[in-house]
Amino acid sequence: MELAGRTCLVTGAAGGIGRAAVAALEAAGARVLAADRPGSGAALEHDLAEPGAAARLAADAGEVDVLISNAGVGSFGDLAALGAADVEPLLRVNLVAPVELTRALLPGMLARRRGHVVFVGSIVGTVGRPREAVYSAAKGGLAVFAESLRAELGGSGVGVSLVVPVAVDTGFFTARGAPYGRSRPRPVPPERVARELVEAIRRDRPEVVVPRLLAVPMRLHGAAPRLFRRLARRFDGV
Repeated sequence: MELAGRTCLVTGAAGGIGRAAVAALEAAGARVLAADRPGSGAALEHDLAEPGAAARLAADAGEVDVLISNAGVGSFGDLAALGAADVEPLLRVNLVAPVELTRALLPGMLARRRGHVVFVGSIVGTVGRPREAVYSAAKGGLAVFAESLRAELGGSGVGVSLVVPVAVDTGFFTARGAPYGRSRPRPVPPERVARELVEAIRRDRPEVVVPRLLAVPMRLHGAAPRLFRRLARRFDGV
């Protein structure tokens, strides 16, 4: 799908991947509606952790050709130590809001027989990770939602892409309460993820892993989960 002249809604647009995506989409000639939480300075301000916020955002956005569900929040810690106030925002922002936004905006795309939906996932949505169980579950649900929706919309003119960053040089890790503690893979700049996101829309790619080499452990997890877990324990030291 060519982006020139198309209206794109980007959530989590005030920083990191979202801000880079806004710039990349505008460079491609798109009209971009930037959405983020209240106080962010975005054109559309809604807190997607609140019930009903996704529907209100969709109504404010109006006719949208491309939805980029990028907004996300993380948390790092043992599940037993998390309370409802920790869990509910993770599920609402990372999974429920993307589903609700898609449901609200999809009928217009189908009526026009054109559109694209992009979900920004995470490698932990495929392989899981200790102390990120709820975040991993939400991103895993998002990945399956994307795959199911892609099959459902075949031949409709509406494409679906899942962009899977492995580690990105943004404020995400600090915000979740634990810095990125690995020496490798090294975090990539958000602009690199944004470029891959734009290409996923243009070429209707179902899934893109950034960096692409890291698709290998994801495939290993699916093909040989016992071997993957043994290697992961050695790598993570758990």
